[in-house]
Amino acid sequence: MQNSRHASLLTSGQDQVLTIPQELALSGTEVLLRKEGHRLIIEPIPSSSLLSLLTSLPDITDHFPDIDEALLPLDDITL
Repeated sequence: MQNSRHASLLTSGQDQVLTIPQELALSGTEVLLRKEGHRLIIEPIPSSSLLSLLTSLPDITDHFPDIDEALLPLDDITL
């Protein structure tokens, strides 16, 4: 397997701890763990922001009515 490296598991209380070597380090601070057979898959969870969520959404193609259509222009309003 490419980019593989031997590592040790440690026990801390009731948890196992895996130290990931720098050359295999993941970005971010959270990961998703899942088990497939005898393999443990570790995937980084990308940090999310509102901007990154909005840029990933598809464009809105719905037609929105012009709610200002019947209003007078602002320059023509007198008090």
